[in-house]
Amino acid sequence: MIKKLVRYNDERGWLTEIFRSDELDFDPAMSYVSLTNPGVVRGPHEHVRQSDCFVFLGPGTFRLYLWDRRDSSVTKGESLEIEVGEDNPSLVVVPPGVVHGYKCISATPALSINLPDKLYKGEGKKEEIDEIRWEIDPASPYKI
Repeated sequence: MIKKLVRYNDERGWLTEIFRSDELDFDPAMSYVSLTNPGVVRGPHEHVRQSDCFVFLGPGTFRLYLWDRRDSSVTKGESLEIEVGEDNPSLVVVPPGVVHGYKCISATPALSINLPDKLYKGEGKKEEIDEIRWEIDPASPYKI
């Protein structure tokens, strides 16, 4: 799911609602902020059980890459590239089975926020990481 975010501007700056439970059926378990330097790629990887809920507001811009591997999906086998961030503020929910990654394409570092629905490494950080790291497989069909 991709949701265009609206910026409300006034003399103080701007405000954007990034999450409302009445608009999105999603239950975040944690959140984090990530800064990515120009030209740097994160991913591609996928999760078996976790959904990610990315917020791309700026500063900076990313090219987001998505590949749908879900057997039950009407978009199975399809891919999507979209620019998100400063000029296209967006919230993107990536469900399990969708390979995803992004690259900072702006001349300045770019910020992203993630509100995944599972805790990283589980309760107390004692579980295995729920990731299939396609970026470390030289034969991976998923390239950024």
